[in-house]
Order: sequence, then structure tokens, then C-alpha cells
Amino acid sequence: MPDLPTSSELIASVQQEQDNLIIAIKGEIDLQSSPELRVAMLGLLKKYTPKKLILNLSRVAYMDSSAIAVLVEMLKQMNARGGKICLTALQPRVKGLLEIVRLNTIFPIFETDQEAMK
Repeated sequence: MPDLPTSSELIASVQQEQDNLIIAIKGEIDLQSSPELRVAMLGLLKKYTPKKLILNLSRVAYMDSSAIAVLVEMLKQMNARGGKICLTALQPRVKGLLEIVRLNTIFPIFETDQEAMK
């Protein structure tokens, strides 16, 4: 499936497969970049209205609390429409952060996008 266009430098690719929207995010997500990511992701959710949002974080080496706030907002958006959100391919540092703040109990985490689509 070809990548769909996006306007953000932080979005590496966007793919739609049936009711799944797979967004690959790249770079460091911090206080400077998280507002841009938030706007880009809200726009994609509005445009594609997926039942499942899969965020591939394999190219995110660092995120701070502002990035976590964006993830939680996406979770609320998906919950409000009866959808789900999954995180895939987390780097150890990012996975560790999510475990410290116990978000690994809220966000399903998978090794691959294919596993998350099941």
C-alpha cells in the first residue's frame, strides 16, 4: 500500500489498510515538536477516521512528557469514536519511559504493525 501524504516532518509514513491507519513517527518528540505532531495526527484522524490507529515508533529515539500528552490525547480521540490505538516497534528508551509512567498498561504494545492489526 503506498504512503499517504502528510504535512509533518515528524511523520515518516501513513498507510491505510482496511479500518487500520498506520502512522510511522520519526525523530525526537519533545516540547518543541509535540505541538506539530499533535496537529498532524489530529488531521489524519479526522481525514481517515480509522477504527484502529497503529503508531509505529521504531524511529523515535526519545520522547518526553509532552509526547506522552499527545499519545493520551490520541487515545481519548479513538476511545470517543469506539476505536483502538496500538503502539508498535518501541525502542528500549521509549518503552522504558512508558513503563515508568505505567502507560504500557493503557496502550497495547506490539513488536510489529502486522501483530497490531490482528
